[in-house]
Amino acid sequence: MELFDTDAEEIANYKRKFEQLRIQTEMILENFRPVMNGEIYLSGDDICKLLHISKRTLQQYRDDQILPYIQIGGKLIYKQSDLVTILEKHYIK
Repeated sequence: MELFDTDAEEIANYKRKFEQLRIQTEMILENFRPVMNGEIYLSGDDICKLLHISKRTLQQYRDDQILPYIQIGGKLIYKQSDLVTILEKHYIK
């Protein structure tokens, strides 16, 4: 039976593949949004990042009924399709 040391080419290949897998897994976990009934829901932080707005501005959009939202307990979520609809509606060529 042949033993491998840490410098063996086969072990180095496995290390590279594991590192690539780790990076891909982190990317998926960071960017994945679960779908419920074909709809993607975004958090307030997601909306703020996408629109480059503050949380206060997002609150004003809710208060002015510009952006629809769903409140479950203390958690607010937004339909991605609602956001797209509003952006398309207010698009100025």
